[in-house]
Amino acid sequence: MNLRARLCATSLALALVAAGCSVAPKTQTPADEAATSGTAQGTGETGPEGFEEFYGQTLAWEDCGSGWECTTARAPLSWDDPGAGEIELALKRLPASGERIGSLLTNPGGPGASGVDFVGDAASMFGEPVKEAYDLVGFDPRGVGGSSAVTCFDDARKDESLSKDFADDAAGREAMVAELAAWAQACEENTGPLLGQVDTQSAARDMDMLRAVLGDEKLAYLGYSYGTQLGATYAGLFPDKVGRLVLDGAIDTALTADEVSEQQAVGFENALRAYVEDCQAGPSCPLRGDVDAGMEQVRTLLDQAKQNPLPTTSARRVTQTLAFYGIAVTLYNDLSWPALTQALTEAFTEGTGTMLLYLADVYNDRNPDGSFATNSTEAFRAVNCLDDRQDSDPAAMEAQRERLEAEAPTMGSFFAYGGLTCVDWPYPAVEQEFDVAASGAAPIVVIGTTNDPATPYVWAEGLAKTLDSGVLVTYEGEGHTAYGRSNACVGDAVDAYLVEGTVPEDGLVC
Repeated sequence: MNLRARLCATSLALALVAAGCSVAPKTQTPADEAATSGTAQGTGETGPEGFEEFYGQTLAWEDCGSGWECTTARAPLSWDDPGAGEIELALKRLPASGERIGSLLTNPGGPGASGVDFVGDAASMFGEPVKEAYDLVGFDPRGVGGSSAVTCFDDARKDESLSKDFADDAAGREAMVAELAAWAQACEENTGPLLGQVDTQSAARDMDMLRAVLGDEKLAYLGYSYGTQLGATYAGLFPDKVGRLVLDGAIDTALTADEVSEQQAVGFENALRAYVEDCQAGPSCPLRGDVDAGMEQVRTLLDQAKQNPLPTTSARRVTQTLAFYGIAVTLYNDLSWPALTQALTEAFTEGTGTMLLYLADVYNDRNPDGSFATNSTEAFRAVNCLDDRQDSDPAAMEAQRERLEAEAPTMGSFFAYGGLTCVDWPYPAVEQEFDVAASGAAPIVVIGTTNDPATPYVWAEGLAKTLDSGVLVTYEGEGHTAYGRSNACVGDAVDAYLVEGTVPEDGLVC
């Protein structure tokens, strides 16, 4: 499996830690004069032939509480066929509090995370200069949340599937294939033709339409995690429309799906090692011995959960799969590490998994009553199966499993056999139509955190090199993404870039 690359995968902890550093800035050459018009009217662009009505639509914003405004935009079902029908896109915005220079579109990642939910919950993460200058705009990409959405299993069947373990043998692989095929069939039956149109390139085309409808000649955008893939895809499709793009927690669009899976496994392994080392330095860590011994104890717990799922205070039990989710979710933010210590202490001393189950439910967006707050799991699978696929050849998957277990002994096995996920998907992967280098685009700021589990730092280095105009900013720290949860060095650099057009020094380390 791959784990969702999204900001706020856990809501357990989120904080801004103040620190300082400074570099000599330079000014962005194309300062996007047209984007500073202060008007929220459309640009008047007609868009591609046949799609004029979508680019020319007027949005009817309505008050949705606490100063926020909400609306729904129309988009074509297919950007290749104007006559195929249309879908809806949900949007939410907080109007600029000062002298407005345009709209700042945002995406929290996934794929499958809701931009509408994110922008409302995380407005405090944005610097005050940014909130003064921009309308903060969150939108649910096609297939996600409040937009025309991917629908698959009902809640009970989804709950059952997300807790399943599979044997480590041929019979287990067959059972996994059957379960994934059931997912694919349910998605096709309950979603319809939209299921074949939720790829990232289509979402990027939606974003260009939204840019024009919002009245911005150039796109200002802040994307986290998978949102960096969406932003880089946009830049590759529309390099002349790139304004001020910040891609935080980067995914390198030049990587294959197999490379992404293997490197993410190592990212989570490294993050877990950092947690274990920190835990063992404290007074109440349940992991004994050195770091290697602690890692082995975590793996033993995971293996035991597969043989004998942990009981909880409810009728549910913690399988190996749920235990893995419960551990992994805390690695997105080092401020969540105490929650992992609490869960491991319970598991080792009491033999129960109530806290691990709670953490797994946070990852899966599962409510206490068994319903699910989002369709992030469904959208994650649908988007990934259209964007790119791992090698499904049995020999290749087995060779990858061996590499994963060698490079990430504790976490690697959970990333094996990813090639099976899309074997029975009803729609083929789309052909890549964008320039990964985004030749001709204005400077694009790429941010990487040195021990980011979900989007390893090497991806930020890679994306900054892949993009002709990429500018790398490094946050030395733990956890997933940086802007809004790291330090003033990162925050000031991003704020100055978005508001003033001041491009950070390439290679800035915070």
